[in-house]
Amino acid sequence: MNSKYVYLLIDLLCLLLPLIASFWFKSAFYKTWKDFGIAILLPAVIFVAWDELFTQLEIWGFNPRYITGWSLGSLPVEEILFFLCVPFACLFTYHAFKHVAQKNYFFSRHELLSYGIIIILLIAGIYHIDKAYTAVTFLALAFYLSYITLKVRARFPGHFYVAFCIILFPFFIVNGILTGSFIEEEIVWYNNAANLSIRLGTIPIEDVFYAMLLLLMNVSIYEWRLQSSTK
Repeated sequence: MNSKYVYLLIDLLCLLLPLIASFWFKSAFYKTWKDFGIAILLPAVIFVAWDELFTQLEIWGFNPRYITGWSLGSLPVEEILFFLCVPFACLFTYHAFKHVAQKNYFFSRHELLSYGIIIILLIAGIYHIDKAYTAVTFLALAFYLSYITLKVRARFPGHFYVAFCIILFPFFIVNGILTGSFIEEEIVWYNNAANLSIRLGTIPIEDVFYAMLLLLMNVSIYEWRLQSSTK
């Protein structure tokens, strides 16, 4: 296979299995496509704009060896598809987990866990304010999680935290490949001056919280849409 299709293939493989499984009659994820479509598109606009800015600032960039060369602004089309395909897979995982588990795990403790995450992220984000990727990611997640916890008083984080732990397994595979695991060169490179230079394998630790923020936005909008449609 031509190496320039590697990133595109990763996007499509992330989408394929959840798309097929979404027609599984017991979970009927396809019946909520209108709601999940909004839940994916709104955060995608924000993250693509963020991605474009950080790419222009050379906080990260893309290896031309693994992309087709089609782009929108500074972003390869594969990177834009990433914010559609991966959230689809993650939302399906969240939906399926809720359907199978039913019980809201950590419901009585999720606020305590959220408070702990918020405090740690605020301290770390402010302390490393000179590192753009670290500061923006940590502070953005802290503020959004504060909104979900204190203002919305959402009930879904108990499910969300367990689902996110499950999602971390494919996350480390996909992000590992994107950052250079299992292949000769990285697909996405990072300027270490803008992050903590702490890697989980080849993955910057900030990527975990970046992914958590994206999925938290997806899930919160998805849950809001589901609740609105049942009223």
